Amino acid sequence: MAQRLLLRRFLTSVIPRTPPQGRWASLTSRTLQTPQCNPGGLTGATSPARTLRTSRLCSTTFNVQDGPDFQDRVVNSETPVVVDFHAQWCGPCKILGPRLEKMVAKQHGKVVMAKVDIDDNTDLAIEYEVSAVPTVLAIKNGDVVDKFVGIKDEDQLEAFLKKLIG
Repeated sequence: MAQRLLLRRFLTSVIPRTPPQGRWASLTSRTLQTPQCNPGGLTGATSPARTLRTSRLCSTTFNVQDGPDFQDRVVNSETPVVVDFHAQWCGPCKILGPRLEKMVAKQHGKVVMAKVDIDDNTDLAIEYEVSAVPTVLAIKNGDVVDKFVGIKDEDQLEAFLKKLIG
């Protein structure tokens, strides 16, 4: 756990967040050279680079990176949040996680899901009194409004989400 945290901190300090400049910019830019066809002939020439614009899909599930990320994306969220405290070594977590993601996705943005790995974020697990995994919290307007521990079937998860949404 400590090694992963150190590696993450090292990588975030070494890898620049700004796009590269100079001679390496062409290797990492998101440009595409498109052939321009001549209606009367077979020869082609390349047009100026066309920039590909990509937009991030609105995801209903995200991984919490640290305490400030949790504060920003969960506690300060205007949308109700389901928080899944899990661990990679936890068998029931591997069953509940995908099931819960599927049920949250069916709510079409009325609720979002935050995944918190307790081995990477022990401080959050302690703060929210997580004593066993999987533990799922329902957070609305920054307050915990519901909680369950263990695995649930889809009907129980649907009832849990409907209660959170209101």
